Amino acid sequence: MKIIKFIENGIKCFGVVNDKNEVVKINYDNIFDIMEDFENLKNMDLFSNKKLYKMNLLSVLAPIEYPKRNLFCIGKNYREHAKELEGKIEGISEDPIYFSKMAYPAIGHDKEIKLHLDVTNEVDYEVELGVIIGKKCNNVDKESVKKYIFGYTIINDVTARDLQRTHFQWLRGKSLDTFCPMGPVIVTADEIEDHGNLNLSLNINGEIRQNSNTSRMIFSIEHIISELSKGITLVPGDIIASGTPEGVGMGFVPPKYLKEGDEVVCKIEHIGELRNVLVK
Repeated sequence: MKIIKFIENGIKCFGVVNDKNEVVKINYDNIFDIMEDFENLKNMDLFSNKKLYKMNLLSVLAPIEYPKRNLFCIGKNYREHAKELEGKIEGISEDPIYFSKMAYPAIGHDKEIKLHLDVTNEVDYEVELGVIIGKKCNNVDKESVKKYIFGYTIINDVTARDLQRTHFQWLRGKSLDTFCPMGPVIVTADEIEDHGNLNLSLNINGEIRQNSNTSRMIFSIEHIISELSKGITLVPGDIIASGTPEGVGMGFVPPKYLKEGDEVVCKIEHIGELRNVLVK
């Protein structure tokens, strides 16, 4: 099932998307109610004799606009990405690099990313598979991880590289307003057979910059969630950004940072396309 959040007549709504990219509204107030009632929702006849909306005509919001907690992010989880940043960002490790990213709110498909030129000159992009926790879990073994996942989405982990270097800890450089595009949908876990084999890519104004597959992660989703859950109780709605492949702007010589008017398109197989434009 593909779950979307959108605006209808000024009101925020949730919907389900069919194979024709048509959307039917569902009567839930928040994503947490959908998670709790998902088994019932799956058995409903959602599309018969209901008003349908064309997805491309909707004002689409991030599926979880205001996460209850910061995102859990994984740094340098693709070996080639770690190599392209050698000597530029310290911290290459044989263990996962965890950091936090604020999103208040996360922004949706076709919404604008602000460059924040008053505080940064090095705004970068990172396409990532986002994993949404659906059930409270603690001390989970790797073999049981998938049953705690509600679904998957696309995240663009927008980053101010100069702030990232200046402050050593990455929170500020990762958390400027609008720096967390997310969506356009959550695809529920039952729809994706293998999250460890998904093509993902990112292009800027039609130029492919990132093009990889989640099979090239250093640390699998199973490893990440199992390890995080040892000592940290994960709760429904927690979001994990699982890392980005090579091809980020900072990795080029000279660097290719984002500029006003750039259109960034992130794609992940079976999830869709997340498009955003840069503004001053």
